[in-house]
Amino acid sequence: MAEKSTPIPSVWARQQRAADQPSLSRSAIVREAIVLLDADGIEALSMRKLGARLNAGATSLYRHVATKDELMELAVDQVVAEIVVPPAGGPDWRAAVTAAAASFRATALRHPWLASVLGQAGLAYLGPNLMAFSERLAALFTAAGFDQPSAAIDTVLCYVIGMTTTEAAWLTAVARSGETEAAFIARLMPAARQAAAGHDHLVDAYAEGAPDPAGSRDGKFAYGLEVILDGLALRLPDRS
Repeated sequence: MAEKSTPIPSVWARQQRAADQPSLSRSAIVREAIVLLDADGIEALSMRKLGARLNAGATSLYRHVATKDELMELAVDQVVAEIVVPPAGGPDWRAAVTAAAASFRATALRHPWLASVLGQAGLAYLGPNLMAFSERLAALFTAAGFDQPSAAIDTVLCYVIGMTTTEAAWLTAVARSGETEAAFIARLMPAARQAAAGHDHLVDAYAEGAPDPAGSRDGKFAYGLEVILDGLALRLPDRS
C-alpha cells in the first residue's frame, strides 16, 4: 500500500473556507493581527483577543485561519509586500542591494516582530509576497553576475535579519520606557560606565555617549552591509 504524503503545514497549502460572516474575511483578520502585533508583540497575539477586537468569536476566526501559526504566515507575507527591491539589470548592483536592505530594515523596524519571526525554522515561505520578494532579489543578483545568487541572497538576508532583530528589540525596550532613545541611553550610561571599569575598549565607547542614537544605528548598519558587499564582490567573475 502506498504511503500517504504528509500535507505541508502551511496556510498556503490548503483551500480557504467559505466565509460565515460577510463582514469577516481573511484579509480583515490579518490586518487587525498586524495592528496588534505592531502594538503589543507576538506574545500578546491570541485568536481569542483578535476575535474580541473584530467583534467575532474565536471559532469564526478559525474558519478562515486554522491556527496561530497560519495567522503568522499570513501576517509576515502581508508586511513583506512593503519591502522595495530595485529592478534587476541596473548599472550598480551594490546600490540596488543596499536600497533593498535599507527597505527591509525600515519595514522590520515598523513591524518589530517581523525579523525574529523570519528567523524561525518552521515558517513556510510559500506566500505570494515572500516568493515575489525572493524572485526579485534572485533577479538582481543574477543580473549582477553571481553564479550562486541564492548563496549571495542568504548572506545578505542573514546579516539584515540579525541586525534588525537586535535593533527592533532595543527600540521596543526604549518604547516601553516611555523615554526618547537619547534619554534612555543617558539614564543607562552611569551604570554602564561603572560596570565597564577595567575594560578600556568599553570605557572609551561609553565615554563617547550617544548624541545621535538613530544616526549611530544607521552608521553601524551601513558599515556592516558594506563589509558584506565587499566580500560578495570578490565572488564575482573577473570581467576585465
